[in-house]
Amino acid sequence: MDRLVSEGHRVRVYDLLEPQVHGNKKPAYLNKGAEYVYADIRNKEKLKKAIKDIEFIFHEASQVGVGQSMYEIEKYVAHNAYGTAVLLDLLVNTKNKVKKIVTASSMSVYGEGAYKCGACGIVYPQLRKEEQLKKKEWEMKCPECGRIVSHLPTSEGKPLLPTSIYATTKRCQEEMCLEVGNAYKIPVVALRYFNIYGPRQSLNNPYTGACAIFLSRVKNNKSPLIFEDGRQSRDFIHVSDIVEANMLALRDKKADYDSFNVGTGTPHSILEVAQKIIQLYGKKITPEVLNKFRAGDIRHCYADINKIRSKLGFTPKKSFTQGMQELIEWSESQEAVDLTQKAQGELKKRGLTQ
Repeated sequence: MDRLVSEGHRVRVYDLLEPQVHGNKKPAYLNKGAEYVYADIRNKEKLKKAIKDIEFIFHEASQVGVGQSMYEIEKYVAHNAYGTAVLLDLLVNTKNKVKKIVTASSMSVYGEGAYKCGACGIVYPQLRKEEQLKKKEWEMKCPECGRIVSHLPTSEGKPLLPTSIYATTKRCQEEMCLEVGNAYKIPVVALRYFNIYGPRQSLNNPYTGACAIFLSRVKNNKSPLIFEDGRQSRDFIHVSDIVEANMLALRDKKADYDSFNVGTGTPHSILEVAQKIIQLYGKKITPEVLNKFRAGDIRHCYADINKIRSKLGFTPKKSFTQGMQELIEWSESQEAVDLTQKAQGELKKRGLTQ
């Protein structure tokens, strides 16, 4: 939004302002140079009016939260899948000026990342069996020979094996947008975001990314709670680099009708993230490694960004330490209500944690 306004574009933001993310108030950071429509993406009449004179759409609307999606199934499917269907139905059945759509997909569509077995080569294991996790054998094993495998960067060519309702809805969003775009010659680009962090993240949403969840705990002088042994890894990308990827996708025709990873290509362990937040905050607390597991959790997934780099010229600019420092500085002026244990209680009650 800010980037588009600063470049002189007329911007209309269509947003539900999800209470779990924003509370019951409008964010203070809203750009006065943009127009706002506060409505549900499933509201066909309001959405029809909102897109009537729009040329380019960034489709970012989703309910977010892997764990929560496993028990609020109707909500996630309704907003993410059906909401996208409403948008696409309007685009093909009403008069509008839309020339391109950039849609937010997710690294979660992959499920587990890519791995290499010393005996079998590159393999794509599915979820670890509960029997393995109960033994606290955390690392992935080759689906062919059973040996421990080493993790690799995950490319766009990896089979999509989502492991949560949230992930399945993101795959649905991506595929519906590309299918409709191809059929009706509306250029569509799907950006598979990896783990986004940065200023303006909700610090009160216990289902948001690890950075914000840990930060909320540390800000309240509580230890971050870490499942498994903490060595599981993810790819953390700063929100400013996500903005840049979106602008490149919008402007470059080489992106049309294709999907791209948007990450840094560098894995960081979950334990490392918690330790970095504690260090930057100057707190004298220690992460609590639970050695327990959650249903559907993956072990390693980080981006192979060769495709977006070679086709669109994308290079992430913000280092992990720089980005985390920026997040910490922003968070000092923000309220952080720690609801982590409440959220984990919900998962445990439903049998989704050990």
